[in-house]
Amino acid sequence: MRVLHDVSFEVAPGEMLAIVGPNGAGKSTLLKVVGGSMRPWSGDIALLGRATIEYERRELARVVAMVSQENPLAFRFTVLEIVLMGRAPHVGAFHFESPRDLEIARHALERFGLLPLANRHVQELSGGERKRVFLARALAQAPKVALLDEPTAFLDLKHAAEILMLFRELCALEAMTVVATLHDLNAAALWADRVMLMKGGAAIACGRPDEVLTADNLREVYETEVYVGRNPSTGALIVLPAVPAR
Repeated sequence: MRVLHDVSFEVAPGEMLAIVGPNGAGKSTLLKVVGGSMRPWSGDIALLGRATIEYERRELARVVAMVSQENPLAFRFTVLEIVLMGRAPHVGAFHFESPRDLEIARHALERFGLLPLANRHVQELSGGERKRVFLARALAQAPKVALLDEPTAFLDLKHAAEILMLFRELCALEAMTVVATLHDLNAAALWADRVMLMKGGAAIACGRPDEVLTADNLREVYETEVYVGRNPSTGALIVLPAVPAR
């Protein structure tokens, strides 16, 4: 069964693209295709001007970091061990991590507020803490492209804002390209440079948040009434369900 069709987009270095849409729209599948873990039946995927099929696996891992919605673990790794796994593409086969690799991993832990948990086993953590561990692993990987599938899932308001702010900073300071699927339309409007709206495996619209997240577009895609306005304090775009008057 064909899951994706009529999807075409480009993302520039230093840009954050948010992919939004209802459940089953094809958002996660699209990230897997872009990241090379799934091959499309037709069409082309290119990273840094090269087709993804031309990359060797380790080489691709130096360029792209992928954080999935679910990250099951069969063994009892510590938080530090998980984050150090992000250095594997840079270390090489049959080599141990260097002091520099350990420094990079500890820096990633610090950026995500995880240093106090470094020696805890991941299975002992909450869902939100585990999500931050795998995001820290992606940061330790030092990718040029980060593919984040629901990066704020399980996170409280504070940590969700901090993580989106961190990746926004990485876009600005290190020219990292970030493509993230989000269910939170307000977060997409606030943090992303562009938004792609999907439904039924197709891209319905792609552009600036105020161009894409319109009442007409959202009504069509989510099949419900919505209110789109501006936050009176900040001027930021806000999207709310339209609740009938009582």
